Amino acid sequence: MGGRVVGDEVFDRFLEQRRAWLAEHSATVESLRVTQDVHHTIAEAVLHLRLPDTTIALPIAVVGDRAPGNTVTAIRIYHSHWPLLGAHRVRAPLLPPDTTLVFRDVVGVYQRALAAGNVDSIVDAFEPDGYFREPSGGSYVHRGREALRAFFTAVLGTGGIGLEHCTVTDDGTVAAIEFIAVRFGRQRLTPQAGLAMYERAPGGRLRAARIYDDVNVEELAPESVRTP
Repeated sequence: MGGRVVGDEVFDRFLEQRRAWLAEHSATVESLRVTQDVHHTIAEAVLHLRLPDTTIALPIAVVGDRAPGNTVTAIRIYHSHWPLLGAHRVRAPLLPPDTTLVFRDVVGVYQRALAAGNVDSIVDAFEPDGYFREPSGGSYVHRGREALRAFFTAVLGTGGIGLEHCTVTDDGTVAAIEFIAVRFGRQRLTPQAGLAMYERAPGGRLRAARIYDDVNVEELAPESVRTP
């Protein structure tokens, strides 16, 4: 929401403004999970906010770049604007793509299937009770293979989703991928930033996929799945 903030004075002012905004909206944070390696720490949470006529539960993910000495050199925050504004914003890329990244096991299977629009491979990558959570959270969770198949069949009805991968943070259970979305089916997108979290089950398949981006799915997807 605040754009790119650089420099001590600007950062201090940003923190004061954000603290005031959170207090105005009676914000509370529900922490979910932390995923980290030697390069990044990623905290997933739900931000509960009070708006003038409702309350919302906004899924957020905060990425911190770690430097020697366990200091932080940069912070990136991912979420959808839909629950806040009832509309999306194009989020410009935050990082350059890294073509050297290699994705192992079920995470690699999922990435290849997503790019190709292969619904069968995507559904088979999940545990029978696995789930996919859309960026808006709340009711936009698709759990179980029947629900997953219905969702991905509709979303990928015009083809796969093209992502350029920027970073991967993998602790052995969860693989977090920062990406740039560039294609939705046959339609080229204005490049925009996002983050995906892929949580593995003990058997090797996916227990969950949680997405943090602001891609305008309700305009891009077929009529049957136009949701935030």
